[in-house]
Amino acid sequence: MSGSRKLLIFGGLALAAIGMCDGLAYALFWEHQTLDAMGGALSTAFVEAAQRNLPRAHGAIDIYGRTKYDYVRQVDLHSHWIGLAMLMIVLGVAFDSVNSGEGTRRWLAVALLAGSVLFPCGVILETVNPGAWFPSALAVAGSAVVTLALAGVAWGFARAL
Repeated sequence: MSGSRKLLIFGGLALAAIGMCDGLAYALFWEHQTLDAMGGALSTAFVEAAQRNLPRAHGAIDIYGRTKYDYVRQVDLHSHWIGLAMLMIVLGVAFDSVNSGEGTRRWLAVALLAGSVLFPCGVILETVNPGAWFPSALAVAGSAVVTLALAGVAWGFARAL
């Protein structure tokens, strides 16, 4: 088994384990409180709107929006890590069929692993400072690295035909 293949398979297994542990921890300790906060904010917004208190209704909707923003990114974090991990494992099984030298395959494997770590990290950092440029740039850069590496892998598979 080549080094690039090992990197993809074992890197993918490690990312899957990290994603699953993160998802489990989130589900056990934070998800129910977050969903309760979202439901409470919506309930408050409807009650305040029914009482024609629009400033308080808008405030409750703002709280709902911020809570939902964080919730979606928390769920995205572990789902992207697991999804990218599965992709790496599947590619790793057939990676020796990529028609490139081992050095090129190693760079592609490193790029896939690095992008698969950077992209979800950028997504979760968006909850720390919403609207900041760095977390979004990190997520975009990570996804771009994964996309370019996948294009290189596809090119290598196509050359093997």
